[in-house]
Amino acid sequence: MQKWLGRIFGSAFGIGYVPFAPGTFASGAAALLCLYVPAIRELPMLVFLIALSTMIGVWASGVMEEEYGEDPSQAVIDEVAGQWISLFAIPFSPLAVLLAFILFRLFDVLKPGPVDWAQRLPGGWGIMSDDVLAGILANLSLRLVMFALPMLPYGLSL
Repeated sequence: MQKWLGRIFGSAFGIGYVPFAPGTFASGAAALLCLYVPAIRELPMLVFLIALSTMIGVWASGVMEEEYGEDPSQAVIDEVAGQWISLFAIPFSPLAVLLAFILFRLFDVLKPGPVDWAQRLPGGWGIMSDDVLAGILANLSLRLVMFALPMLPYGLSL
């Protein structure tokens, strides 16, 4: 039962089993949920989902690592949490969501400095922490872009 639940949650309800770029698909799914499910955009709900996916993610990705090996590609709950962090308290618009997605994937793939160091933590902590940091960096970078280019319609309501 524990392995089964770990696979369900760790794979973000099966997205992790997509044969090509499962992390990108999971990030995209998280971004699209924010874009098209208005309740997720509400700050209390987004905070709850970030906390829940991170806590469950540490456990579930650790379970998946025991089954599939170090940092398995099937464990994508970390991408979901990181993508939601990249969108935390950002004025929602299609452009802002797209930029958050691009920036998060960029930091997640390139793994600059602390993002790379964080993934060296053991088990589920390493799997989750690098994406949490990538999400934070994406969020801060998006804020800088929004500040530097205020003429772009980031805050248009959907």
